[in-house]
Amino acid sequence: MLLGIVWKTALMYLVVVIAMRLMGKRMIGELQPFELAIAIMISELAAFPLAEEDRNVWHGIISIGILIVCQILLSILSVKSIAARTLICGRPRIVVKNGKLLEHNLKKELYTINDLLEQLRILNVQNIADVEYAVLETNGQLSVVLKSQKRPLTPADMGIETKYEGLSLDLIIDGVVINHNLKLARLDVNWLLGKLKENGWDNPKDIFYAYLDPEGNFRFQPKLSASKNKISGT
Repeated sequence: MLLGIVWKTALMYLVVVIAMRLMGKRMIGELQPFELAIAIMISELAAFPLAEEDRNVWHGIISIGILIVCQILLSILSVKSIAARTLICGRPRIVVKNGKLLEHNLKKELYTINDLLEQLRILNVQNIADVEYAVLETNGQLSVVLKSQKRPLTPADMGIETKYEGLSLDLIIDGVVINHNLKLARLDVNWLLGKLKENGWDNPKDIFYAYLDPEGNFRFQPKLSASKNKISGT
């Protein structure tokens, strides 16, 4: 009995993880209404075989598979058709314009003033009069555009030229060389080993994190255990 619970739990956990992965990265961070409904249903279906011993685990897996297909079809439909996207996901709605609350839009979205003020405070906006536009997005998040005189000062406002800033490129993570990123940087393992040797390290496994910064400089941090061993001479 205990063994049955263990394998069913592990199997359903794996199925739910795969299901969420198949439904895309946005499913995790920014749920649309239909995605939220599917996520809730998947969690319920995954729980049924675990809560009821006489329920076949494959019934839950098949049901989850059907939900995944439905979600993928709805996502494809929303990509292909603007009308379908509006019907399925809704549309963004302006709730603040030029510092004024749009009462009719707030009522249409069943969005209270308290909800709005809370979201503005989360975005570090204390005064509605400072807001040029506030838009309630289809996933329930609030996007805010401040009036030009209330926005933080930028180098462009001061006419200052700045260097291009790209992304850092991970080369070693917890002792593991990221070969794919080396290829993206048009480098190889020999170059990486050479850089490490220049800094007194021979083995990438001793490196906790190494990367190329946006300017192309090689930077790294050894593992704490490796540093201690090096200091002690072992």
